[in-house]
Amino acid sequence: MPIYEYECGDCQFHFERKQSFDDEPITMCPQCRGKSRRVIHSTPVIFKGSGFYITDSRKHSHPEEHKKPEEHKKPEKSKEEKSGKEKAK
Repeated sequence: MPIYEYECGDCQFHFERKQSFDDEPITMCPQCRGKSRRVIHSTPVIFKGSGFYITDSRKHSHPEEHKKPEEHKKPEKSKEEKSGKEKAK
């Protein structure tokens, strides 16, 4: 069961109660019998690990498409072609 925090509107008394989700909120202060209300706090979020950027969490379906384009290079001649030219000379 969660613990809820309450605050009295008249005397500013803070108190906590363990209640189920289905229970009605406490409307009366136990100290002065004034009107109380449930206090809502923001929940802190802590990110740990990787996977918080779009590039970290997605796998590429075609890794070749995402490579940087290489500059066009002249194909290197094989050893046979090199040795054939040297023999012809």
